[in-house]
Amino acid sequence: MASMYDHPGEQAAQDPIRLLAIRDTPLSVDEVFAAVGDDAAGGTALFVGTVRNHDGGADVDTLGYSCHPTAEAEMRRIAEKVTADFPVRALAAVHRVGDLAVGDLAVVVAVSCPHRGEAFEACRKLIDDLKHEVPIWKHQKFSDGTEEWVGAC
Repeated sequence: MASMYDHPGEQAAQDPIRLLAIRDTPLSVDEVFAAVGDDAAGGTALFVGTVRNHDGGADVDTLGYSCHPTAEAEMRRIAEKVTADFPVRALAAVHRVGDLAVGDLAVVVAVSCPHRGEAFEACRKLIDDLKHEVPIWKHQKFSDGTEEWVGAC
C-alpha cells in the first residue's frame, strides 16, 4: 500500500529557500508571498511583523533596526533548519533595517508546505527562531524621552 508521502509533491523541495534578505528599503508582502508559490503546496502561512505605537506600556515615537554583518547568514542557518525539519516546498524571509515609522513592515516571512498544519508550524518556527537568534537590534525611542535597545541575541 502506498504512503500518502510517496508523491514528490508531499516531500520538501530540492531548494526550498527562495528569498532571504535584510533590507533598508520598504518590504513587500506581495514579493514574499509570490516567492513561496509552489504548485505542490496546499498551504501557505505568512507572518507580517509591523511597528506598533507602544511597547511595555510606553508610547513609541520612533524605532530603528540595525544588524550585525552575520545576520543574513544566521537567517540562512535558521531557514535551512526549518526546511530540514518540515516538508517545506518554499520559504522566504525579509527583515528591515534602518528607521521605521509606526505601521511600517519590519519583517515578512512565509512558508508553503503540502498541508496547512505543516505550513503554520514551519512559519511559526521560522519567525520565532529569527526573532530569538538573528543578531538584529531594535532601538526604540519613547514619547517620555526614554529609549531602549532590544536585541535578538
